[in-house]
Amino acid sequence: QDTPSQMADSQILKNYLDFLIGLPWYKASVDNDDLSMVAEALNKEHYALDKVKERIIEYIAVKIMTKKNPSTILCLVGPPGVGKTSLAMSIAQALGRKFIKQSLGGVKDESEIRGHRRTYIGALPGRILKGMYDAQTVNPVFLLDEIDKMSSDYKGDPTSAMLEVLDPEQNHTFSDNYVEEPYDLSQVLFIATANYLENIPAPLRDRMEIVELSSYTKFEKFQIAKEHLIAKQLEIHGIKNNQFEIDDEAIYHIIEHFTREAGVRELNRYLGSLIRKAIKEILVTKVESVHITKENINKYLGRDRFTDTNIHTEDTVGVVTGLAYTQFGGDTLDVEATYYRGKGGLVLTGKLGDVMKESAQTALSYVKAHADEFEIDSKLFTENDIHIHVPEGAIKKDGPSAGIALTTAIISLFTNKKIDNDIALTGEITLRGNVLKIGGLKEKSIGAIRSGIKKIIIPKDNLNETKEFEDEIKNNIEYIPVSNYTEVFEILWR
Repeated sequence: QDTPSQMADSQILKNYLDFLIGLPWYKASVDNDDLSMVAEALNKEHYALDKVKERIIEYIAVKIMTKKNPSTILCLVGPPGVGKTSLAMSIAQALGRKFIKQSLGGVKDESEIRGHRRTYIGALPGRILKGMYDAQTVNPVFLLDEIDKMSSDYKGDPTSAMLEVLDPEQNHTFSDNYVEEPYDLSQVLFIATANYLENIPAPLRDRMEIVELSSYTKFEKFQIAKEHLIAKQLEIHGIKNNQFEIDDEAIYHIIEHFTREAGVRELNRYLGSLIRKAIKEILVTKVESVHITKENINKYLGRDRFTDTNIHTEDTVGVVTGLAYTQFGGDTLDVEATYYRGKGGLVLTGKLGDVMKESAQTALSYVKAHADEFEIDSKLFTENDIHIHVPEGAIKKDGPSAGIALTTAIISLFTNKKIDNDIALTGEITLRGNVLKIGGLKEKSIGAIRSGIKKIIIPKDNLNETKEFEDEIKNNIEYIPVSNYTEVFEILWR
């Protein structure tokens, strides 16, 4: 009252009091406690993703039993386009809660999370309390999108500031520099999303419950298109169901020959493109409806972008099929090896990262150490240079899981033994020849099926996870588990 209204302090004080009063301190929304209705709501919007749906049902079940909100922080990790953000929205809808989203991509200032001190003109609260102010309830579903894209600079480390927000033991007294009053975040259902778990600092990762969303199989993509995407695109473009029809074979054709992705974004774009072309045809040629089939799809979308298979079609010496896990899902990866007169050098090309280069060095050392076992003349190593190349040289490749593929390429080269073209290898190798566990096997398997691979040699430690794969994968791939490279040699050439 004593502060003149013309002074800057007056406006700061007014804004502070308005914000303080506007924050929800007690008001909570009533949750939908009917488990079957929640399950129905989640299934209506999303196909598959059973693991995440089950976790949400468990969350509500615990809430019903304890009569209070569990303090849970979920982190949905998976490649782009698999439905992480839209799933969080569906969870809020199913629970009947307010939904708040904060995108953290590019946030590198600590005060974005904790707020500015009120001593500064233009001070603002942090994104967390700003979200709570917008929600107007103490128990919203709060989405922290792209948490792996946060970075730090001289202004502070926002990932460290997030520790208090996402720690169930601490967040009931969250302190914001602007509000300077303890605020209770324990009733909020925080859901974070990330593409790469490795990019989240370990202390922050430790405070979250990680739920992995993997790539969709061909069948899952087809079901998503049939049940969700086509209906949404028809609605967006204002066209009736009886004006546009697409055959099942045509949908599969788009999935196989026009998209190479883990999720369904590109598939959605192609379906939208088809519908737009259908609308143009209806208006220009005055036809009543358009029917898309496998035979006429190229007339609308042009030539196929991808062929059925991208593996070499015949058994070859020094060329082995490896498997890669990229941000777009799984794919096959040829490893080529050759040698020529030289002094025992090793040349590596194909834009390989440090870990993959070290894998190649390890593979060569292992083969040299066991030359007699593999019936290789040791002189070949000293009198020749070896060149290993991984095609698609413009694309960066890294990781240890090409170890046994690199070893196989070198042995094949020096023994002049051909490698079956319908077999792929994935696994890290050690100097003792042990084959170690790798990641992304489901995605790699989907990529292998797409490329016509029938068998995959995998580390023995990965065998258990194959039991959880969909029948579509298990029925099309034969997994051969190995624990040491000698077993790989036996399988391929004995």
